[in-house]
Amino acid sequence: MDDLSMGERIRALREARGMSRAVLAQLCGRGPDWLKKIESGDRELRSYQLLMRLAAALQVNDLSKITGEAPPVTVPLPVPSATLDHPVLPQVWDAVMGRAVKSEPPSEEPNPARLQGRVDQLWRLWHSSPRNRTEVGALLPALIREAETAVRVLDGDRRRDALKTLSEIYRLTGSVTAYIVPAELAWVVADRAMSAAEQADDPHSIAAAAWTLGNILRETAYPEQSLSTVLDAADLLRPHLESAPDDWRGVYGALQLHAAITLAREGKEAEAWAAWDKGDQVAKSLPASYVHPATVFGRANVDLIGVSVATDLQKSQDALERASEIDPGLMPSVERQARQWVEVARGEMQANNPTAALYVMQRACETGIETVRYTPWARTVTSWVFRNAPRGLRREADVLAELVGVSTPG
Repeated sequence: MDDLSMGERIRALREARGMSRAVLAQLCGRGPDWLKKIESGDRELRSYQLLMRLAAALQVNDLSKITGEAPPVTVPLPVPSATLDHPVLPQVWDAVMGRAVKSEPPSEEPNPARLQGRVDQLWRLWHSSPRNRTEVGALLPALIREAETAVRVLDGDRRRDALKTLSEIYRLTGSVTAYIVPAELAWVVADRAMSAAEQADDPHSIAAAAWTLGNILRETAYPEQSLSTVLDAADLLRPHLESAPDDWRGVYGALQLHAAITLAREGKEAEAWAAWDKGDQVAKSLPASYVHPATVFGRANVDLIGVSVATDLQKSQDALERASEIDPGLMPSVERQARQWVEVARGEMQANNPTAALYVMQRACETGIETVRYTPWARTVTSWVFRNAPRGLRREADVLAELVGVSTPG
């Protein structure tokens, strides 16, 4: 295959596996016409993310079999984002899917302000607990049911307030169930959040729901739709920013950072950093101590996303240099602190430094074990560390894999 183009290599690998063009394209989240153009050479494959999806779908462990060029370091394939089990899932999902069309009226009239106060408490717990899925997930089912009841029995402004709270509850549910439910169920949660926000006719709630929907679109292989969703939401908020509360600007900034990550994963470097710069400017316009209660947008989060953008662009040196200037302890969220360590570990993996990646992943686990266990890239890095750790660190690599829940040979 030495004299074949990349497109010809992809076609040969596909046909060798007996896969139709439509099937392979679907596995990559694209249509058959897209793959036809790639295979014929009418379109270049520039997206690293799509290259990785092709490799995973074709079960190719060596990217040079597709590109024809040996990479400077071995690039591991992502761990498949299969559904992972969690004890809270059945109860949460029963509350999401079991909302009754008819039910007995509540014993007392729901209080939207009290419901919102409980949601605020759960966001704080989500960002402060190293076992956030377990602790927040245990409290969500009752809150979902109460909010659904409030929307059903209230009217006027009180119903509108209840709808905004219900949208936020479903956004929190999306965070709790991320990577532990199939894609179609994640879509249900995102749709509920958006539907409630639209019924409330509240731009802030709609934009925040779009942020959640954008996450699900991106993680289920719809990057273009993800990008248009968050940019449309940013356009919705923009006319209000001059006089809006800080949290409206916080969501606007979070949408820009979301776009930066999506663009970076598509290999669009200039556009990714332009979006990050917009988020950075929003952070500079807010008080230095500002942190959005749900997205954690603020100064520390902007810096963290800068590391992620560099990592997604395969700029490991830039990512590690940025990371060296950040103190994860300043991030007002245990979940984001753990993610910060995972992002640093990704950079070390790209730089082919298994010892450093092992150490950083140990820090990530110490910070927020559930965040690590249910973050796909954390599982990818852990698998790579297990395969590449020096002989003297094999035992520690084995302990890490067991802790994260990554299967290892024999």
